[in-house]
Amino acid sequence: MKINSELRINRFLIRNHINQWSSWERHARALQRRLGTILRWLVLIDFVYVFLFPVIFMFTTSIKTVHELNNPAVNWISRSPTMQGYQLAFEVLNYFDGVRISLLTSVLAAVGQTLVGAMVAYGFARMRFPGRDLLFALLLFTIVVPPQTIMVPQFMLYTNLKWTNTYLPLILPPFLSYGVRGGILLIVFRQFFRGLPYELEDAAYVDGAGPFRVFWQIMLPLAQPAILVVMLFSLVWTWNDNFTPWLVLRDNTLFTLTQRMEIFNSLLNNFSGSTYTNLEENTFMAAVALTVLPVLLIYLFAQRYFTQSIDRTGLVE
Repeated sequence: MKINSELRINRFLIRNHINQWSSWERHARALQRRLGTILRWLVLIDFVYVFLFPVIFMFTTSIKTVHELNNPAVNWISRSPTMQGYQLAFEVLNYFDGVRISLLTSVLAAVGQTLVGAMVAYGFARMRFPGRDLLFALLLFTIVVPPQTIMVPQFMLYTNLKWTNTYLPLILPPFLSYGVRGGILLIVFRQFFRGLPYELEDAAYVDGAGPFRVFWQIMLPLAQPAILVVMLFSLVWTWNDNFTPWLVLRDNTLFTLTQRMEIFNSLLNNFSGSTYTNLEENTFMAAVALTVLPVLLIYLFAQRYFTQSIDRTGLVE
C-alpha cells in the first residue's frame, strides 16, 4: 500500500511538472509570436516612413507661411495653414492646360505601348522565326543605352518628318513599340506570355483559329494583369518624362506639366526682385504637389488591382 501511494504521488508530481512545462512552453511560444509581430511591424513602419517622408514633407511644407518656413520651432504642422502657395503655383503653371496636355500625351502613349507591346512580346514569347534571339538581344541592348546618346539622330529624324513642335514624337513612337523605357515593358509582357500553357494555343489551332485570332481572343484577355502593370508604368514614366518634350517642343503653350514645373523652378532661382518675389519654398512644394497629384490619384484608385497584377506577372520571378 505504501508503494502504491508513493507511485500515485510521483505520478501526480510528474503530471504537475509536465503541465507546468507545457504551460511555460505555450507562454514562450505566444511571447515569441508577439515579438515576431512587433518586429515585423517595426520594419514595415520604417519602410513606410522612408517612402512617405518626402510626400508628407511636401504637403506639410506647401501649406506653411513664409514666417513659419524661417521659424525652427515649426517642423511639421503649420499653426496657420495657408493655400497662397497653391494659388500662385496654379497661376504660374497654367495648371489645367498643363494637366490636359500631359494626360493627352501620357494616356495615348500608354495605350499604344500596351497594345503594340503586347503583340511584339507575344511574338518573342510564343513564335519561332529566324533571328528571334538576336532581335531580343538587341531589345535588351536598348534598355542599357541612355536616350541622351541618340538625341542628335532623333532630333534630325523628327525635323525631317516635320514633327518638331508637335505632340507626334510623344504619341506615335509608342504605337511602334518605342516609348519611354519600352524595352522593360516588352520584357514584362514576354515573361507573362511565356508562363501560359501551350495547350491553349494548340486547341485553338485545332479549331481553325489563326495566330492573330489566338492572340486577340485567347492570349490578350488572359494578359489582363500584365496589361494593367504595363499601362500604369507607361503612364507614370511618360508623365514624368522630360527628355523627349524638351527635345521637340519649343512653344511654351505646348509644354507638358513637368516642363512647366522646370520653368517654375527657374523662376524661383533666377527672378529674385521681379514679379515673383513672393515665391518661396512653400510655393515650390505646392507646385510639386500639383504636378504629382493626378498620377497619385490614379495610383490610389488602381493600387489594389496593381499589386494583385504584379504577383501574377513575370516581375516576381
